[in-house]
Amino acid sequence: MGGGGQQTDRITGTNGRFGTYTWEEVQKHTKFGDQWIVVERKVYNVSQWVKRHPGGLRIIGHYAGEDATEAFTAFHPDLQLVRKYMKPLLIGELEASEPSQDCQKNAALVEDFRALREHLEAEGCFKTQPLFFMLHLGHILLLEVIALMLVWCFGTGWINTAIVAVLMATAQSQAGWLQHDFGHLSVCKTSRWNHLVHKFVIGHLKGASAGWWNHRHFQHHAKPNVFKKDPDVNMLNAFVVGKVQPVEYGVKKIKHLPYNHQHKYFFFIGPPLLIPVYFQFQIFHNMIVHGLWVDLAWCISYYVRYFLCYTQFYGVFWAVILFNFVRFMESHWFVWVTQMSHMPIMQVHSELSQLSTSKINKSAFSAKMASVYLRHFTTVLCSCPSLFPTMPRHNYWRAAPHVRALCDKYGVKYQEKTLYGAFADIIRSLEESGELWLDAYLNK
Repeated sequence: MGGGGQQTDRITGTNGRFGTYTWEEVQKHTKFGDQWIVVERKVYNVSQWVKRHPGGLRIIGHYAGEDATEAFTAFHPDLQLVRKYMKPLLIGELEASEPSQDCQKNAALVEDFRALREHLEAEGCFKTQPLFFMLHLGHILLLEVIALMLVWCFGTGWINTAIVAVLMATAQSQAGWLQHDFGHLSVCKTSRWNHLVHKFVIGHLKGASAGWWNHRHFQHHAKPNVFKKDPDVNMLNAFVVGKVQPVEYGVKKIKHLPYNHQHKYFFFIGPPLLIPVYFQFQIFHNMIVHGLWVDLAWCISYYVRYFLCYTQFYGVFWAVILFNFVRFMESHWFVWVTQMSHMPIMQVHSELSQLSTSKINKSAFSAKMASVYLRHFTTVLCSCPSLFPTMPRHNYWRAAPHVRALCDKYGVKYQEKTLYGAFADIIRSLEESGELWLDAYLNK
C-alpha cells in the first residue's frame, strides 16, 4: 500500500528525512493530489492513496490539512491493523510545540470526548449481542415470507395487496437500518464478515449498493451538516436548509424553486420521491460509473428474486406498480425518521466545532417494539465524526447519560422530543429557512 510518500529504509519527509511539521505547513496540503492529514500527532501524505481508501476518497479529502484522529478512531474497529497499513504513508509528526488539534477544535472537549470513549469501551458498550442482530434479520425474512404467503393463499385483491405492501415496506425499512449496522462494522468481529453481510442485506434484501452507501454515508458521519461536505444536506437546489445556505442563496438571487414555500412542497417532492426516484437513479448510476460490478450482481439478485416471486401472481405491470408503491411507503418512513434527528436539530454550516445531540423520547411510542422500529438516536460531534458509529445500536441507551453529562459540562442543549414534536420541527425548520431566503432575496 503506498503513494503517500517515498518508502526507503526509513520514511522520509519533504526535506529528505523524517520530518517534523507545524500546523501551518500541514494546512498547505489540502488540494486533491496534494493532501496531508494528522492522526495521533503523526503526519501522513495520503495524496495518492485516497483513491484506494475503502471508505472512499472524499472522506479523507474532507480532513486534508486537519487532525483526523477522532474520525480514524471512530470508523476503524481494528486500529492496530489500520495503523499497519498506514505506515508507508507516514512522513513525520507534529513539532513538539504544536497542539494536537488544529485550531478549529476545542482541545478540552476533544480530550473529554476521548476519555468518554475509553470509559464506554471499558464498560463494554462496543461489544455486540449477536442475538439482537440475528432476531432483527430473522424478523425481516419472516415479514418477506408472510407477504409472499398472503399472496399465495389469499390472492391479489386490493385489501390483501395493501397488507402485503405494508409488510414489504416494513421489511425494506428494517433492512435499511440493519445494513446501516453492518456498514458501520458494528456487528461482526472482523471487517470482512461485516462487509460480506452488508452486501447481502443492502444488495439482496434491498436492491441497493454497499459501495454507494459507504461513499455517501461515511461522508455524512465525518462532516455532519457541513455544507458541501455532507451529502445528506445536498438538497439538489430543491430546498435550502439551516441559516447560512438560505441567506447565501438569497443574496446571490438564486431561485430554482420558491423556497419560501418549501415547507409546503416538501410533502410532494420530499418523502414521496427520495427513494423511488432520486436514490433509485443514483444507485444504478453510481454502480455503473464506478464499476461496482459485485454490488450490481447483488442488486440484480434482489430484482430477480422479487420478480420471480410476484410476476406469477400480478404479472409484470402490476408487479412493477407494487414494487414502486412499496418504495413510496418506505421513502416516507425513511425521510421522516431520519430528518427528525438531522434537519431541525443541527444548523447547516460551512465548518463548525460544536456538540449537538438528539434523542427521540421513547415515551412517545406505546408499542414495545417502537424502540426497535422507530427510535433513531443520533449523536453528532460536528467537525468530528458521529460519536460512536461502530457502537452496536442496542447499547446507545447506555451511552446516552454519559453524552448528556458531556453536553451539560459544555453548555450544549441536549434535546428530547416526542415523535410528533420531532416531525413538526422538520416542517418548522423548512419554513424558517424559507423565510430567511425570502428576506435575503428581496432585501439584500
